[in-house]
Amino acid sequence: MLRILKKIFSFMFSRLFLVVIMLMVQIVLLITLIVLFSMSAIYMHLLFTIFSFAAVMFVVSNYENPSYKLTWIIVILTFPLTGWVFYLMFGNKRMPSKLKKRIDSALEDTKLHMPFNYLAEERLLSLGEDRAAQSMYVYNIAGSPAFENTSSKYFPVGELMYHQILTELETAKEFIFLEFFIIRPGAMWDSIFKILKQKAAAGIDVYMIYDDIGCINTMTRGRAKEIRDAGVRICIFNPFRPRISMIMNYRDHRKLIVIDGKTAFCGGINIADEYINAYERFGHWKDTGVMLKGEAVWPLTFMFLQMWQFATDEHIDFNSYWKHDCAEASDGLVQPFGDTPLDRYNTTETAFLNIIYRAKRYVYITTPYLVIGNEMMYALCSAAQSGVDVRIITPYIYDKWYVHLLTQSHYPQLIKAGVKIYEYLPGFMHGKMFLSDDEICMVGTCNMDFRSLYLHFECSVVFYQSSLISDVKKDMLDCQQLSSVITLDDVKNVPARKRIARSFLRIFAPLM
Repeated sequence: MLRILKKIFSFMFSRLFLVVIMLMVQIVLLITLIVLFSMSAIYMHLLFTIFSFAAVMFVVSNYENPSYKLTWIIVILTFPLTGWVFYLMFGNKRMPSKLKKRIDSALEDTKLHMPFNYLAEERLLSLGEDRAAQSMYVYNIAGSPAFENTSSKYFPVGELMYHQILTELETAKEFIFLEFFIIRPGAMWDSIFKILKQKAAAGIDVYMIYDDIGCINTMTRGRAKEIRDAGVRICIFNPFRPRISMIMNYRDHRKLIVIDGKTAFCGGINIADEYINAYERFGHWKDTGVMLKGEAVWPLTFMFLQMWQFATDEHIDFNSYWKHDCAEASDGLVQPFGDTPLDRYNTTETAFLNIIYRAKRYVYITTPYLVIGNEMMYALCSAAQSGVDVRIITPYIYDKWYVHLLTQSHYPQLIKAGVKIYEYLPGFMHGKMFLSDDEICMVGTCNMDFRSLYLHFECSVVFYQSSLISDVKKDMLDCQQLSSVITLDDVKNVPARKRIARSFLRIFAPLM
């Protein structure tokens, strides 16, 4: 009981609580003003009705996911006085022209610093036109080509990657870049910070980006000052302020470390003790990541620098960070890329869909959340119905009950189409991976939900004909052995109250 009370008091005096209260006050005042105006005259009520109708027409004409549009149409029509206001504040993704120009120029800047790799493309064509088309799509939209001369290593659990990170950080001679959604005090952060302090004191550049929402209860002003005093430069991405704005939805969900432009880490692992199972939150935390050494590190280096420039408005000489002497023995082809919600292209989702549609034998997927739209549902079902072995591993022990209910709400349609669903029994499956036909694999930070696919900055690495693919496949098959297979009887024998809750939550799935 004392522990619960302590948590309640801690939350009530936290920055998050104060910001939420200030936001709620603004929303209540706004709703009160609208209702008062609408009651004062029939003409005001008519005016707000016209606004609601115009908002619905605007939503329908947008180039957005149909599920996202349908959700907002329901909200606007259900609450005609206030729904359109909430859409303008939280749902309208239209950005200022100045910001759009910055985003458009960023792609050209990326292609300028990462020209198309024709030799790698020739190798991809030898694997088949499908793989070459996937690579070309990623390059055309994200600006990152496929690379040779790169070695890669797969980590099936966070603790293995953590120990490798410590080893590689010790070797840093020029710079260290870190970009994370969550940084939480504990054994993992303490050991990493100890090395960062030593390296900064030795004159090595140490830069760190963290998301303000992800770290809102963990990165206090005092802790941030301690990090800065140690010589680490900090960039707080999209500071969470008590104002109503759609921009607050855009978060930096990337997990990325770059060392000297020669070594990089990417995957689902944040800097917090549960990710390395030093602290148990939801059973065994199953996470995955990769380490790259060689030429394919450059896109991840550039990605970090571009984010730093975008968030701080500092000018960066990208060429000074390009390493010409970092070639490693080639192990297949490697294509890292970033995804941004500001360019209106759903790069990662389309890359997922391309893998599903081009699969001939199998597609294996791991994801902590399965909150998908019609396009992804249709792709998974049609692949299974075409004879492709489609398997999806989700958590048995969940971190968010409402997201887990949404995840399970998709099971019946998938299972009826022939998709095999597994729930990872030991704990929380947090890995985000796609694998197909022993030829292509994606490991990254993107969940299969609307927030990751449409509102977050994400990063992934695609591997073509790499030895890492067999390591990923072995791990996925091992996970299936530790999982419970969900059957059609399981999804049919669900209590009515649970089915109703799932149906209600699916209405608002695109907003979660």
